[in-house]
Amino acid sequence: MAVARQFHGPIDLHAHSSVSDGTETPAELVRAAAAAGLGTIALTDHDSTAGWPEASAAAEVEHMTLIPGMEFSTRVQYASVHLLAYLFDPADSALLAELTRVRAARFTRAEQMVARIGADYDLSWDDVLAQTTPEATVGRPHIADALVARGHALNRSAAFAGILHWKAGYYQPHYAPDPLRAIQLVRAAGGVPVIAHPATRGIGDIVAESRLKTLVEAGLFGLELGHRENKPEPTARLCELAAKFGLVVTGSSDYHGTGKPNRLGENTTAPEVLERIIAEGRGSAPIYG
Repeated sequence: MAVARQFHGPIDLHAHSSVSDGTETPAELVRAAAAAGLGTIALTDHDSTAGWPEASAAAEVEHMTLIPGMEFSTRVQYASVHLLAYLFDPADSALLAELTRVRAARFTRAEQMVARIGADYDLSWDDVLAQTTPEATVGRPHIADALVARGHALNRSAAFAGILHWKAGYYQPHYAPDPLRAIQLVRAAGGVPVIAHPATRGIGDIVAESRLKTLVEAGLFGLELGHRENKPEPTARLCELAAKFGLVVTGSSDYHGTGKPNRLGENTTAPEVLERIIAEGRGSAPIYG
């Protein structure tokens, strides 16, 4: 079904606030998007919708379109796979239960990692909490910020390349559902699922065609192929598979404020793709400011 276009471009469908691991509040994020010349922004905090009300109010003031969303943590064996979910029902009971489990696991994992790091570096759990907001999904970025504050790393990127790298010995995985289960939950909640930055690894590690077919059959709607961390060869292959399976292709910044070098609007999504996402979503509605 066609959607009468009420939004304006440029369109950035992946950005984080301080509710997860961004450095700006939801309202500050929306204002930053407006200042960057964007017409539409999606708020996609990790495993949380707590920022939606504040971002919605700011979008109306800034005359921006807000696409309510989330970045859902999923896992295939030891590999982390992130799923962008748009326009789902934030009160869906099954989805809420799974998100509660994921956030609790992230919190416990963070505590355990800090205990390990604290045995070798001057770092405490209070240092990490000092880097969070009350409703934040606590995770490795906050540990990174605490390491920076303590002088153990130059910036967040350096912390991830050093102390927080899995080879350093402090890393620990956390519970997350399989992407198939996550897609099913998002679809049942009326949402639209898109795999985030799926081509960040080498060609041997990209989503296998057989696995992708299974995810499409479960309701996968698209692939985020416009992303600075996607590698050329697997991106080209996934473009072919997106065409084969009728998946939309999105582009986004994955903005985190000062937490990452990514800039708002550095990759964008075509208006016709957003129209299809809006037409597909039935759990919540865009905010047209």
